[in-house]
Order: sequence, then structure tokens, then C-alpha cells
Amino acid sequence: MGYFEVNQKSGWRWNTSKAFLRPARNRANLVIWTEAQVERLLIEPGPQGQKRCGRRPSRGSVRIRSKHCGEAPAIALNYLSTEEDREIAADSIRQIRTIVSQQALAKYQPVEWKPGIEFQSDAELAKLAGDIANTIFHPVGTTRMGHDGDGMAVVDSRLRVRGMQGLRVVDAGIMPSITSGNTNAPTLMIAEKAARMILREAQGRA
Repeated sequence: MGYFEVNQKSGWRWNTSKAFLRPARNRANLVIWTEAQVERLLIEPGPQGQKRCGRRPSRGSVRIRSKHCGEAPAIALNYLSTEEDREIAADSIRQIRTIVSQQALAKYQPVEWKPGIEFQSDAELAKLAGDIANTIFHPVGTTRMGHDGDGMAVVDSRLRVRGMQGLRVVDAGIMPSITSGNTNAPTLMIAEKAARMILREAQGRA
């Protein structure tokens, strides 16, 4: 049991469009572009130039402990394991503080609860960002797809586990790297394509 933030309303998934865009779509100062693609998100330039958020260089691992399937794997998340990621984390907290301090939000009397306004240095903010951050349940790449020469590839282009018969992986684990947006839609498409491949192979054997 635990406390989790969920984007639901009356038992239904309540996404950003429903919660924020629809109520504001008739505003004169709002322009909506559909079918647009975002290549990257940039935080305004700082002393070292622009800070890029998106595909981060820190990498974790999931390793088999033994040949016994009942033994849990060894999971190393390795969050903020690179200097670039720690720098981004500290700058992100500062960016949020800047946004919240704007006059437009003053009437709501925002108060920083975590990490706490007393923490200001890069080292403090990077560490505290790691303490309060979470995955949002979107880890990928634990069984990555790749070509025959890729020693890190667990599955081939048809999602078949290398070295085994009759076993496929059909989920976000096969992504070689994380997508720039939510992983839900790509995972649905992976499942859709896998289902078609499996069906066609079964029909070919019939």
C-alpha cells in the first residue's frame, strides 16, 4: 500500500488534453497545433548554454542472478549517474522555482515543500532531485531489439528471444532506447504489429 498520484477523474483516465487544454481552448492567446512532433525540449540558456531534457545518458541494468526463475533479478536503476543528468536535475528544480514565483501564481500562495528553499547548491539539488524523483512507471529497454551483430539485443526484428524457440517479448522492454513521449502508444503499436506477425506465421504453417 502507498500513496500514488494518478491522472483519473470519476474512475476514468483524465489526460492533459481533457484536464487542461479543453477548458482553455477558446482563449484568444492560445494557438493549438495538431499532429505536431516535438524533437526535443530546451530549458532556457544558462551559463553553460542550453540544457536538454529528454533521452538522458544515465543507464540502469536488469541482470539475472541465477538459473532459478523464482529468484528476483538484480536491478540497478543508476538514476543521475552522469554529471550531465545531475546538472539537468538541479537546473530543473530552479526552473520550477522560477515558474512558481511568477506574479500570475501569487494568488495561490505556493509554498515549496520539497526539496525546500533552503537548498540551493548544485550538489544539494541534484541529490534531493534523486530523493523525490520517480520513473512514472515508464522504464524500457530491458530486452532490447537489435540486429544479429548487436551483443546487447535480446530479441530479433520479429521480437523472438535469441537462442530460444517459441518465446517472444512484446512490451516496452524491446525498445532500444526510450521514446521522447509517453511509452503507452508505442507499446500498443508494438503489440499490434507483433499480433499480426504471429498470426501470419501461424497462417503460413497451417
